Amino acid sequence: MTTLDNALTNTRIEFHILQSFPVTCLNRDDVGAPKTAVVGGVTRARVSSQAWKRPVRLALKEFGIKLAIRTKKVAEMVSKCTLELGASEELAQGCGEEIAKFLAKDTLLFFTETEALAFAEFAKEKEFDCKQIKEKDIHKISKKTINPAVDGLDIALFGRMVAQAAELNVEAAVSFAHAISTHRVSNEVEFFTALDDLKTDEESGSAHMGSLEFNSATYYRYISLDLGQLSQTLNGENLPEAVEAFTKALFVAIPPARQATQSGASAWDYAKVLVRNGQRLQLAFDKPVKQKGMGYLEPSIEQLNNELSGKEKMAGTLFGKIADYTLSIDSDFNVDKLVEALKNHASVEL
Repeated sequence: MTTLDNALTNTRIEFHILQSFPVTCLNRDDVGAPKTAVVGGVTRARVSSQAWKRPVRLALKEFGIKLAIRTKKVAEMVSKCTLELGASEELAQGCGEEIAKFLAKDTLLFFTETEALAFAEFAKEKEFDCKQIKEKDIHKISKKTINPAVDGLDIALFGRMVAQAAELNVEAAVSFAHAISTHRVSNEVEFFTALDDLKTDEESGSAHMGSLEFNSATYYRYISLDLGQLSQTLNGENLPEAVEAFTKALFVAIPPARQATQSGASAWDYAKVLVRNGQRLQLAFDKPVKQKGMGYLEPSIEQLNNELSGKEKMAGTLFGKIADYTLSIDSDFNVDKLVEALKNHASVEL
């Protein structure tokens, strides 16, 4: 499918999400402290885009999506398939290494089992004499074989970069911003001790002492799903189902850091979901929200709506709004109804 054939070109679903967490460390830096950023001249809590993208990707499996495999072990995957097709262990290992070198050199690669099997079958045609396999053969097989709509929707959503072959790259349909608190945040320190169950009466004190940093925050999250790009990568196949799975995964996924000790299990509090044409629009929350004795969520909702309204007014016809949906605990419009509405936007006849 070309851009000219794609009725959804430049059509995006934009999620503006507010999500509050109490005592947590959702994403930590190299010394174990919650990540932060300075925005609007004050320190904010921050969760990196990577920290939320992976749990969203893995959550897709809960909704029936077959994922690709993100790995450095492409050679091992190909070797295993080659071995199953009758190669000796020595030839299988050699084929795996020979084929993998045309795709990635010690870098993580989104790779599918379908590709691994296709390469193994090609090696069998060559009687497992993989020294004669050419780079162009591997790239041709990969491009012909991969079908993100069937065996790697995460490749279509999050993109794929093949260092050795630019023609095998896949443009990401999803953009994740770093989540930031809408307000000033100061990290705090928890001091803790642990007791030894076998401690005798003569032994005093704790068996272990330590400390952990944490914070609490109302986060603004921005995620953009480019329907045009996703449709192009999937060649129009299973697009509404892809939007449904992604939206549901986005709703349930939470970074896994310190879940056993601090349990950051908070769901969305509020979301504005826009379907728009044209330029992406992320809010900055440059002015930190003040809690005014009523927490940060309510003033954050007010500021989010005010900023969106102001941007729409300023952009005029360039804002390109097609639809506008609001999720909140005070509304009967729930995530199931949101999913159905977004699927309809993805059901444009191509």
